[in-house]
Amino acid sequence: MSFNVEKYRIIISRIAAAAALLFLFICDSHWVAENKMFTSFMFVAGIVFAGAASLGRMWCSLYIAGYKDEKLITKGPYSICRNPLYFFSMVGVTGIGLCTGTLTFPALFLLLFSIYYPFVIKREEKRLKSIFGTRFSDYTRKVPAFIPNPLIFEEPDNYTVNPSVYRVHIFSALWFIWVIGIFEVVRAFKKTGMMPPVLTLY
Repeated sequence: MSFNVEKYRIIISRIAAAAALLFLFICDSHWVAENKMFTSFMFVAGIVFAGAASLGRMWCSLYIAGYKDEKLITKGPYSICRNPLYFFSMVGVTGIGLCTGTLTFPALFLLLFSIYYPFVIKREEKRLKSIFGTRFSDYTRKVPAFIPNPLIFEEPDNYTVNPSVYRVHIFSALWFIWVIGIFEVVRAFKKTGMMPPVLTLY
């Protein structure tokens, strides 16, 4: 039986987040001592990225919540990119990485993302092709798979939203902000000196 990357996506993401949190406990940033202005810039950039990612995922969820596999969504964020949820997730994990005050974490997160998510996307699109057939094929010829093209944006005048499902998706979309909050708690705890870092990362 082949490994279902789509089925275990959330579990793997949570394991990666837990591992990052563990490393954050035992590591310190080289730039904190060498260039505090640079670390401040990285943190602000990380907040901007995480905020944009959360808003972007809420935007995507507005269109897709409650409609998974029931109809082909091609408007809003799905008119400029076939996988906008994953695009905004990439932006979010980059923001989280920058908020660690290192270049190592964002580089590592982007590497893991680029290795793992192409398999998820390929598998999901194969399923959508089997469900929607030529409609999905036509959609793939018009809309890029990952990098958004704002020049082809389309938006409906009205759209029906499932509020109970969307509410759940909102909480999911905000996890980038929550993780950064946890990072700040960890950073404050480390300042007490109760857990001195054992590694310094660039």
